[in-house]
Amino acid sequence: MAFLASLVAACKARIGIWWAWVCRTYTAWAARSPRWAAAMQAISPYWANVVLWYGRGRNRYWIIVPLCGLLVFGILDLIFPFPVRIQYSQTISDRDGKLLHAFLTNDDKWRMKTELSEITPEFRRAILFKEDRWFYWHCGINPLAVGRALLNNALYRKRTSGASTITMQVARLLQPKQRSYANKLVEMWHAMQLEWHLSKDEILQLYLNLVPYGGNIEGIKSAAVLFLNKMPDHLSLAEITTLTVIPNRPNTLRLGTKNDAIRAARNEWLAHFEQARLFSQADIADALDEPLSATRRESPKLAPHFSQRMRRNYPQTANIRTDLSLDKQQQVTQLTANYIRRLYSQHIRNAAVLVINNRTQKVEAYIGSADFNNPEDGGQCDGVTALRSPGSTLKPFLTALSFDAGIAMPKLKITDVPINIVGYAPENYDNKFNGYLTIEESLRLSLNVPFVKLLYRYGVNNFRRKMADAQFSLFRDPKHKLGLSAILGGCGVTLEELTHLYSQFALIATAPHAADSESTSDDDDNDSDTTAIAKTLFSPQAAYIVTEILSQLSRPDLPKNIDNVKDLPRIAWKTGTSYGRRDAWSIGYNANYTVGVWVGNFSGEGVPELNGAQSATPLLFDIFNSIDTSPTPDWFAPPKEMEYRWVCAETGLPPEHYCTNQIMDAYLPAISLSTKCQHLREVAVNMSESFSYCTACMPTEGFKRKTYTAYPPELVAYYEREHTPYERIPPHNPQCSRLFDGAAPMIASPVHDLEYLIDRADNQQIMLQCNVSNDVETVYWYVNDTYIGEAQPNDRLFFDPQMGNNHVTCLDDKGRKSEAIIRVKFL
Repeated sequence: MAFLASLVAACKARIGIWWAWVCRTYTAWAARSPRWAAAMQAISPYWANVVLWYGRGRNRYWIIVPLCGLLVFGILDLIFPFPVRIQYSQTISDRDGKLLHAFLTNDDKWRMKTELSEITPEFRRAILFKEDRWFYWHCGINPLAVGRALLNNALYRKRTSGASTITMQVARLLQPKQRSYANKLVEMWHAMQLEWHLSKDEILQLYLNLVPYGGNIEGIKSAAVLFLNKMPDHLSLAEITTLTVIPNRPNTLRLGTKNDAIRAARNEWLAHFEQARLFSQADIADALDEPLSATRRESPKLAPHFSQRMRRNYPQTANIRTDLSLDKQQQVTQLTANYIRRLYSQHIRNAAVLVINNRTQKVEAYIGSADFNNPEDGGQCDGVTALRSPGSTLKPFLTALSFDAGIAMPKLKITDVPINIVGYAPENYDNKFNGYLTIEESLRLSLNVPFVKLLYRYGVNNFRRKMADAQFSLFRDPKHKLGLSAILGGCGVTLEELTHLYSQFALIATAPHAADSESTSDDDDNDSDTTAIAKTLFSPQAAYIVTEILSQLSRPDLPKNIDNVKDLPRIAWKTGTSYGRRDAWSIGYNANYTVGVWVGNFSGEGVPELNGAQSATPLLFDIFNSIDTSPTPDWFAPPKEMEYRWVCAETGLPPEHYCTNQIMDAYLPAISLSTKCQHLREVAVNMSESFSYCTACMPTEGFKRKTYTAYPPELVAYYEREHTPYERIPPHNPQCSRLFDGAAPMIASPVHDLEYLIDRADNQQIMLQCNVSNDVETVYWYVNDTYIGEAQPNDRLFFDPQMGNNHVTCLDDKGRKSEAIIRVKFL
């Protein structure tokens, strides 16, 4: 029953197709000949009588004859199907349809698929006039042509014509067989099967994709691209006629070698077209005068890394239309190749570039390496997808996240001094420290220590989740452990991931303006969805603040060889250099484009001269000056929700009454820090300022009040080590025995909750060190309740650890204490 049901459904579908064809044919003839239409309307009553007669009584059995034939044909078609299996050469084209790359089929054929939209009306008329004028009228077999061929073959006792329709030729091209009358019958059967399953346009498309043009070239698209360097829908009438005459003699009429013979055959058929009035006389005259300069060309091999990636991603798609821009791709490719040639003497041999259109979030240029055809330097490696160390390029993202988390603001002060956080002691790129500076300055100077502290405050796990939301593959793997070093490049990212992340800054920063403008684009919903997803990463305010910081020119990573600052593109950019100088990064963006640049060696070889500022940023500037030539490029405006407030210039916190030096800073209402500034502390001291009093020991007279700066303990320790002068709070009245509240000593070494592995034979000791407030003179150390000794805040003591847990206590001269517990194992 299922078999009969499928057969009935197929019959109904085919009858519907045939009836639609009859209606189209009638309409076409009626439009072409009013007399024919009037005649058909005149005899229509007679057609109605014929139909009535056809269904009466004893005449009804005549209906059974065609239905039985149709049923038998359907059964045989199901039993002996004719599969249409064609493997096409995959082609990659840009957004305008320009061909970027083409690949051979598995059987080493150039068989590029011609789409129906690429078959122009001129080509359709020419090929049908030459090959099968009754193509849209017959059912795969032309009985008149068959009868004429049989008569001529019998008369001349040799094969003079084959009577093959286009459908029969498709059947033969799909399953080539030796020419014989038996095989001709098989072709007819297969032709009827093709007509049963496919429309006329689909059959014509198959024919134009399979016709031979000599060698391993099949199909008009392959011939047009490889011989004429054009797409099928851009061919002239002369070129169309040229491609129609070759398939009958592909071996003798070989393009590129037999152009004179082909031109003669072409002109002969142009004369036939003129006689049949198929084209205008002016078009025919132009075609006859057009020279034929066809030569065999190499297939396009533009954007090789991108094309191979598209081929892997869409293995079943013949023609892959992408958003790449051929013009930008060629510009950036040439700039990259020329730039790396200049760096070759420094043993820097490769680069990768990605260009994203921020308006559409589509990739418009994709350069995987400086030279794809250079195997010695790994030219076929794709630097866009290679996992590399990001250096400092993740710092802007952490900055934006910290703004939204309320733990940082642009003018908030943070210490840049030696620290040890859970056993990790980061250092800056230049091995120097800057003391006390703002978050904004830390990002502009790309300092390491402040951002390790910022990541510790924000939380490594929180940062990891946000990076996973930003589509960083390594951060999405729960098995891969990340620590505080991730913000300095201690993880793996790709150029593609980084560039897309920076494009989110541009997308989010421009989102408020998109909401204000009117648009009728069909992609508005998609754009709003993309913006909504991007806003889950960070807010427009945070994106704008970071953008303003990254667009400042007073920074150390400005290339030294920049001659004229006026020639710099107006962009926000960030550089990065990986550990060992193996990777140099520079990612930049404006309202229109985001460009990511990686420079280095695919071998992983480090180069002393390699760094993001001097090795990658010049290429970034060249690319922006090339692709974004607008004299007044769009820039980002502050979001509507952006708020500003006065803060103390000494700490970046909301000011108290004694904060006289105030500056304006951006903030997020109900999110940013609201703690009042406490950078000054009023202390009661004796008249000679040799010691201070507390409320318990302060005398009734003979004292004065003085204001001191309350420095963070780690900053005080740094000033002491560097012998930097600062105003200390005098020691407390020695005759007072009161215990103080406030900042207890911060134990810098040993690190709390850390396991120490010690070689027993070396008699290794563990160092004791702490950071204290600037009113502390002496600290006292205990280990497992055993007194070790006293020291100045900046001094270091050492002790012999015991196996197992060691309980360390630090007590300052104000009675405040801190504790740390470490685990010790002997090797």
